[in-house]
Amino acid sequence: MKANESNTFAISNFSKNIIKATCIIVLILCCLFLILKGFKVILLILAGILVATFFKGIASLIQKKIPLNNKAALGVGVTLFFSVCIVSILVLSSRVSDQIDVLQKELPLATEEAKQKLNNTKLGAFALSEIKKYREKLNKGSGQITIFFSSFFGGLADIYIIVFLGLFFMIQPNMYTNGIIILFPKPKRKRVEEVLLTLGYTLKRWLLGKMFSMLVVGILTGVGLAILGIPLALTLGIFAALITFIPNFGPILSLIPAFLLALTLDGNSALYVVILYGVVQAIESNVITPFIQSKMIAFPLAMILIAQVILGIFTGMLGLILAVPVIAILMVIVKMLYVEDILGDTSVEVVGEELFVDDVEEENNKE
Repeated sequence: MKANESNTFAISNFSKNIIKATCIIVLILCCLFLILKGFKVILLILAGILVATFFKGIASLIQKKIPLNNKAALGVGVTLFFSVCIVSILVLSSRVSDQIDVLQKELPLATEEAKQKLNNTKLGAFALSEIKKYREKLNKGSGQITIFFSSFFGGLADIYIIVFLGLFFMIQPNMYTNGIIILFPKPKRKRVEEVLLTLGYTLKRWLLGKMFSMLVVGILTGVGLAILGIPLALTLGIFAALITFIPNFGPILSLIPAFLLALTLDGNSALYVVILYGVVQAIESNVITPFIQSKMIAFPLAMILIAQVILGIFTGMLGLILAVPVIAILMVIVKMLYVEDILGDTSVEVVGEELFVDDVEEENNKE
């Protein structure tokens, strides 16, 4: 009897340990899930910081030309930016709107023509049948209209939050940075200030480089399409410039409408369009991007793609768009706080760090 009781007691303890381990694993997974789902809030804050960084950059350029204080320069910068946007819209609106109307009519025709040509090949017919099956499964689901409107208005809400966060960060940046710094022990506050200033510098340089990249891609694409005689070259060039902000996936998305329109002309035009986009992407990847990275930090392409996949799954399009600045922030934090401070390895280079370390050391000497 005692042996049976001891066996029962042993089994009971073993079962308890299994239950505890399972609960711990489930709790960890739930915490990770909540963090990833809540990461969208962090991305919204980051997008607001980028908006503020953009206008602060314009204000700093104005201050170099005109002696104005920060708030006046910001006011002039915001007014100038929106004035340029309004004038550009008024100048290009008639032409672009006409091209968009034509695009709305031509794209369905181009899509149907592309389907017919794909159906003539075995691989194309198989791909179209699989896509058709997937669409039928989606159509069987209920609440498609609700999903559409919820995503549409959710996107508008995200834009609203980003714009107003950017305005708040832009007007009183010191209040937010000082609020973060004061959360740390006094001996660590100077280092935290260095990290925050370096992060701001990194985001500013990345944003300026990305805008330059978008401008070059838009001009090269629009001019190339016009030379090839592809219709709606201006609209497609603007679309290519805007969507270049999304790394890796942006160039592929921008190619689709141009390829479909070129396919309505002939197969050679479609081939030339693919070559054009490939050349523009090669210039952007091998000339513009290395130039930008030489001015700030180099990004591992595999890490960017992994971040896009993970953030895209949990946060949607916002994660795809902001994957690079997220990686930039993580790299600066890891290099400065872990590699330099904890490991003591000062051989790593963080572009811009030396600017703010010297400033903080000068403040310490003055004190």
